[in-house]
Order: sequence, then C-alpha cells, then structure tokens
Amino acid sequence: MPILNERDIQTALDQWTEHIAAGASEDSLGLVGLISHGDVLARRLIDALEAKGISAQYGAIDITLYRDDIDLRAERPALRSSYLPFSTDGMHLILVDDVIRSGRTARAALETLFEYGRPARVELQCLVDRGHRELPLHPDYVAFRLEDAKGDVRVHLKELDKEDAVLY
Repeated sequence: MPILNERDIQTALDQWTEHIAAGASEDSLGLVGLISHGDVLARRLIDALEAKGISAQYGAIDITLYRDDIDLRAERPALRSSYLPFSTDGMHLILVDDVIRSGRTARAALETLFEYGRPARVELQCLVDRGHRELPLHPDYVAFRLEDAKGDVRVHLKELDKEDAVLY
C-alpha cells in the first residue's frame, strides 16, 4: 500500500536540502549514499545543493561486507562497487539512506566509511524511520517517521524502480 507519493518525496527532499544548506559551513561537505537507494537520494541532494550554490562531494558505499548478518544469510549477497573518489579526512560527511530500522545498516556504514579516512563529523540522514532500534544509532534528520512499523517498508525511486513512492 503506498503511503508516500512522488510529491511527498520531493517535498521531503526540498526540506532535506534546506536542512543541509542551513548546516553547511566552510568544512568540506560530502554526501555518501548507501547503495542501492541511499546513493540515488544522495545524488538528488547533491544536485539540489548545487542549484543553491553549495558545493558538496558525492560518494556511494556498499556495506555488504560489513554487515553483522552476512554469515546468517541463506544466499550469498551481491557485492557492488563503492564509489568514494575523495579522502574523507577532516570532512563533514552526511550518510544518506532510504530506511532505518534496527541501526545495524548504519553501524556497517560507519565501519565502511572509516576505511576511507577520518572525517571531522558524520551525520546520518534517512528518508524513513521505522523505529525498532536494536543499536543506539539514530538519524540526525528523518523525513518521515512510521511509528511501530512492523511490516515491510519499500522505497521506490524513479532511477531504479520507475516511480517515486514509499510502500508499506
């Protein structure tokens, strides 16, 4: 069942862009999306920031090898190439993901990120927060909160799924 449509997602991205722009400083800013939907959101945010005259680096990381459940999966996960063409040392980085639930993906993302250097600051921003945290990791910015969302939440983005929608 769709709970958010294209207009809702665009409104969230506009607000997200304003939030990032308000916190942007002279620090080197980088947006790093988690493959496979966070990277698309990060790319959209970079484009929106550039339209406002704010420069930011773009990167995308695959956290598969840093997952704590990799040995528990029945099938081997597909590995995708990370793209982080800059040193993260001293940067203000924003990790971008589509959905946060337990916090385990965010933990894996931090571990992956620190393989590339030592950023000055890292923020986590997610489109949807499902609650049910298992680790003490919480996003700095969330566009939508689904309290007590126990079912599957799927984010569809035009670049990957031919439509913008959040389904629950």
